[in-house]
Amino acid sequence: MNKKVVVIGGGHGQSAICRGIKNIPGIDISAIVTVADDGGSTGRLRRKFHIPAMGDIRNVMISLAESETLMAKLMDYRFEDEYGTAEDVAGHNLGNLILTAMTQESGSFLEAVQVIGQFLNVKGTIIPATTQVISLYALMEDDVIVKGEANIPNVSNHIRRVFYDEPVHATPEAVQAIETADLIIYGIGSVYTSILPNVIIEEIREALLKTKAKRVYFCNAMTQPGETDGYSMEDHVNALTSHGAPVDEVITYADTIPEDALERYRKMGSTAVTVRESTHPYTVKTHDLLQFDDGLIRHDPRKICEAAAMLLEDL
Repeated sequence: MNKKVVVIGGGHGQSAICRGIKNIPGIDISAIVTVADDGGSTGRLRRKFHIPAMGDIRNVMISLAESETLMAKLMDYRFEDEYGTAEDVAGHNLGNLILTAMTQESGSFLEAVQVIGQFLNVKGTIIPATTQVISLYALMEDDVIVKGEANIPNVSNHIRRVFYDEPVHATPEAVQAIETADLIIYGIGSVYTSILPNVIIEEIREALLKTKAKRVYFCNAMTQPGETDGYSMEDHVNALTSHGAPVDEVITYADTIPEDALERYRKMGSTAVTVRESTHPYTVKTHDLLQFDDGLIRHDPRKICEAAAMLLEDL
């Protein structure tokens, strides 16, 4: 029987994990994706049509497509705004427009995701964390409250917690996937604005507590300005656990990051995430995870695949 793997998150980090693990034999993948994004093309469409955010879902669709076909690439095509007016389709991703059109046609955002996933021959199941149109809030350390996922990293402050200002209900499919999983992976990506928007939904948090699956966090390699400034690995995990996300094991990078890359990131206000403590209430393992391209530090899907395969061997 195939092992059931659930990946919880959003953004490019979740896509890197999905792209890495999709070719591991003997697993069934479910990606639970945040729909709280309110910036860019996604934000414009959700405001105009009152539908959940689809940008992160589009990214995961492309990463889980069986092959990077022309259609998969077109899903990520962005119409350029030559004159800077941002009118009509300018600035929109084609995939976002297709998801919006399918939602309008079917009357169901979840059905639209499933239909387009089948069309792209996605290797797994993509599940919106909720089908509600939601806004994420952050309570900062100085008690300032910031509304909107896109705004949260733009405030020079430390985040105390993130929350919704209304009851938000998880999709039943997300809850079932967590409860029946063998392995749950958090990450990679923005802790407060990609992973936690899923976790703070009560039914998802309860399912994470009940599940018998191993819950593993793939930790970020670099801090995110405006969101995790100065964070250690332990700080990242504390952010998860304080919001109700249990962590059994952490995978962090073992790679040596080139000094020129570190300097480039320092100029952008980002530093390497390090392990500060020698003992932890969870298991910590290191693994080569990164790739370096023109001074950019990214998680390598092939190395993620190797690390995930080792996790699955231990189940």
